[in-house]
Amino acid sequence: MTAPRTIPTRPLGPGGPEVPVFALGSWNIWDRMEPDDRIALITRAAEAGAAFFDVAYYNMGPHAEASRTDLLFGEAIRESGLARTEYLLCGKLWLWEYPRTGFAGQMDVSLDRIRAGASGSSGAADVESFDTVVVGDFMGEIDIAQVVRDVHAEILRGSFASWGVNNWPAAALRLALGTAEVEGLTPPSFAQLKYGLVRRSMAEGEFYGRWFAEGRLALQASDSFEGGILVGKLNPARKIGADVGGIRERIVEAYPEVARIAASLDATPAQLGLAFCLANPATANVLFGASSVTQFDDNLGALALLERIGAQRLRRVTAELWLDREVRADGVWS
Repeated sequence: MTAPRTIPTRPLGPGGPEVPVFALGSWNIWDRMEPDDRIALITRAAEAGAAFFDVAYYNMGPHAEASRTDLLFGEAIRESGLARTEYLLCGKLWLWEYPRTGFAGQMDVSLDRIRAGASGSSGAADVESFDTVVVGDFMGEIDIAQVVRDVHAEILRGSFASWGVNNWPAAALRLALGTAEVEGLTPPSFAQLKYGLVRRSMAEGEFYGRWFAEGRLALQASDSFEGGILVGKLNPARKIGADVGGIRERIVEAYPEVARIAASLDATPAQLGLAFCLANPATANVLFGASSVTQFDDNLGALALLERIGAQRLRRVTAELWLDREVRADGVWS
């Protein structure tokens, strides 16, 4: 690796690993690229110090897609030549079929698939664990206390070392934190939430905002580009994240203002969106999708933008882009 490492790191919450502030997501990413482009992107991320990859097997609930994205990631890691010590992995545990489909089985399948894609590699064939995992969002009744116990069992088994939650209702997270404290188990160290220029209520609201301010959790911002809408792809052809609160039409209408503000700051819309996320001191990491080295390098410009104009000015000039002010901030969506 000859290029300088430019990406700063932050702790992914108490007990979590030190991670780069940018990570590459897996949903609809690796399967949208040609093999050489996948290898080039992984290599460039490592050169920049952002070799942190969110990798999952999308096979349950609304994500029952028979996706090959994790297999393709394994192949690309093999071809990149990266050793396991040179990158971080964030896996996913799904709650859609829990407890019928347990966590141990999910971990075994996920790791086996990455290894299968990397057969013969010194960098991915030896993937024996994830560094951390996100326990997926859910609807309906879930035994949260048992989830915490089962997650802790996987930590003891060596599947991963820390964990976070994905878009959990505030009451569920409160129970998880309380269970871990009372029973001496490993608590979640971060929350992966929809967060960005237009969606702020959950991450900055009274529930999650308090936990972030107290230092009990770190924020991993996801879906910050709203499936590409906030970088100018106003009619995404691929499947994108849920439209919580039914505000997507307003988000499309807001894009010209996003582009105008970015231009006024001599930045791209992507740089503006990522810099906004990092302006929040609770944000440890921003998870985004990039499908080329050019796109990835453009995104890195968010760091220079934030340093140049500062967090206060950035929040001030983007204040009117907050569109989910009236959406419930406790994570319980009616």
